[in-house]
Amino acid sequence: MPITARSYLGLLVLGLGTLVGPLDSSVNIAFPYITGAFGVPLEDIRWVIVSYVLTYSSLMLVFGKLGDLFGHRLIFTAGLLVSAITFVLCATATEFGWLLAFRVAQGISASLVLSCGPAIATSLFPEQYRSRVLGIYLMMFGIGGVLGPSIGGMMVAVWDWPAVFWFRVPISVLALLFVFILPKPSRQRDAEPFDTFGAALLAIAVSALLLTVTQLQHAGETPLLFAILVVLTGSAAWLYMRRSRNQNSPVIRMRIFRDVPFAVFNLAGIAVNLTGFAILLLVPYYLSEVSGFSVGLGGFVLALSAIATMLASPAGGWLIGRFAANRMAFAGIALVGLSSIFVGLWDDTPRIWAMSAPLILSGLGIGLFQVSYMSTVTGTLPVSERGVAGSLALLTRTIGVVCSASFLTWAFSAFSTHHAASGMNTNASFLAAFQSTFIAVGTCLLVFLFVTCVRPSIWFGRQTEGTET
Repeated sequence: MPITARSYLGLLVLGLGTLVGPLDSSVNIAFPYITGAFGVPLEDIRWVIVSYVLTYSSLMLVFGKLGDLFGHRLIFTAGLLVSAITFVLCATATEFGWLLAFRVAQGISASLVLSCGPAIATSLFPEQYRSRVLGIYLMMFGIGGVLGPSIGGMMVAVWDWPAVFWFRVPISVLALLFVFILPKPSRQRDAEPFDTFGAALLAIAVSALLLTVTQLQHAGETPLLFAILVVLTGSAAWLYMRRSRNQNSPVIRMRIFRDVPFAVFNLAGIAVNLTGFAILLLVPYYLSEVSGFSVGLGGFVLALSAIATMLASPAGGWLIGRFAANRMAFAGIALVGLSSIFVGLWDDTPRIWAMSAPLILSGLGIGLFQVSYMSTVTGTLPVSERGVAGSLALLTRTIGVVCSASFLTWAFSAFSTHHAASGMNTNASFLAAFQSTFIAVGTCLLVFLFVTCVRPSIWFGRQTEGTET
């Protein structure tokens, strides 16, 4: 397969369309304006995120499988079309309930767009360039993470909260106009019928799992609801695994997780994103409560991690083939764990260089790990299941973020209560809880890495899949 100008143009179109997903970080900036416009309490704003994240996460693998069966471009195109429509609907919502309903629809569109992205990217170039292309593809998520809040802030200041949806409409439409450049969709020859019931079970299992995680810290307040979610998650997962064994073409073949290195890589994907997201979750409060930095300087410091990830992803993709993907993943995990501990050493007299270094190291570690992990997953599953492979890599990322939002807020609250009870004032207990949370989560990630080294071949063995030759 030769590399042509169309290959690069296709990657540009794919990147443009992919941006509509990570640019959703702009919505966070509009939270105060949304609660004010609809007159809803602050705690209800979480449903703006939950309705979106649960929807696209639960459908990711399903749409990846549909892309494998009926053509990745077809699914991607449908996602761009639905995205443009749902952005308009969200921007024109007149009631909070309608906004949540349209966010669910937006979650469907995001899942359509993102599920087949890695498969399309790797189809544009020869297989030996897979890791480099995936590195460039993942860079788009870093770009969205950097641009989303800044663009959203400027837009909201001028045009109020609907602007965070309006500005993505032309992006979707522009990508849609040039989607013909991407490889033509083609149905697999002699493909098995799509397992609709199995897909429904898998979607229920994933969404119930994420809901269970989000409700974990409230389990004592609503024990019946939590018990129902646990039972629903376990039942749906068990029924899907049982059904998949009897299907020639299930959504995802669960037996691939019997391979220990592959299973560890997926657990590492969750663990790294759980640890890495702590920066976006807790550092803003440190910048506001302790640092004394201006809003502009604080925003720049916070963006350093995303900028480092954006740069590390394509660099990591280029390095794979010179260094094995599993060894690069090991280095990435170690960087994320160590940098988290370094963040936990911040005190009440912050120095910008001492804050910047661990944030940059964390971003570099996340970027190196993500491209190594996605290269391994897409190299392990057959090319005919590339849509499912890419979706799996993106799904573990989402699970890690959701776990971080739930577990780390609970841990921070518990540490804060403990330190306050010991006689610390509000500022001191906040700083102590911040330090304890980062040191704990970083230490846990390094312990995970140490335990998995019991089988050194996972990280240091010669790879026959997931690397370039």
